[in-house]
Amino acid sequence: MGVVVSTAVGAAASLEVKGLAYAYPDGHQALFGVDLRIGRGERVALLGPNGAGKTTLVLHLNGILPAGAGTVEVAGLPVTKRNLAEIRRRVGIVFQDPDDQLFMPTVREDVAFGPAAGGMRGAELEACVRGALEQVGMEEFADRAPHHLSFGQRRRVAVATVLAMRPEILVLDEPSSNLDPASRRELADILRGLDVTVLMVTHDLPYALELCARAVVLSEGAVVADGRTQDLLLDEELMRAHRLELPFGFDPGSVRVG
Repeated sequence: MGVVVSTAVGAAASLEVKGLAYAYPDGHQALFGVDLRIGRGERVALLGPNGAGKTTLVLHLNGILPAGAGTVEVAGLPVTKRNLAEIRRRVGIVFQDPDDQLFMPTVREDVAFGPAAGGMRGAELEACVRGALEQVGMEEFADRAPHHLSFGQRRRVAVATVLAMRPEILVLDEPSSNLDPASRRELADILRGLDVTVLMVTHDLPYALELCARAVVLSEGAVVADGRTQDLLLDEELMRAHRLELPFGFDPGSVRVG
């Protein structure tokens, strides 16, 4: 089985989860005492089979779900009702379907929506929007309607809407899903260049290996492994026990990782 080894110890923490447990109103226990620490600037893949509790964990990070037991802190700030507005600025979630995030007439207005709602105006707002779009290579599309863009372009704009809020941590839900190979590579290049902590929830194990030096495996509501992504993907017993399957012919040991 995978050895639990956190690589974040000693670094400033973007995220600190301690003893997090949660049961839904119907009695289903989704999380059992989850501990997770992510250092500032880390890129971490959250892996696990369907039903492992990954979505439930993510929904605790910005207070959508309240902790049944345990605590969650973002950059040292407890996720509590009193802090929700600031927490939701610091934790930017990019949904699997970009159409869940894009609803304004133009790309520019979509990216401006969050900062404007927070009180940003004028030249500062324009610079914020331009900077976020430049980070994802979409500045030339600022005046386009989102529904006229390709799926990959819409996903990049969805990332920009979150980056415009200057988050502490960027949470990506299945970022490579439904992307063609070129869009997949373009998004990977963008994510590598971001100066922000990243938590990537994914079933795409090669993508996790490409982008995240560290991976955490969640299974049946508990962290069962935490370590170097390549080491975990090479652990055949761990992979088999938690229903994680590599694509046919893909050998994680043959990939050169930094």
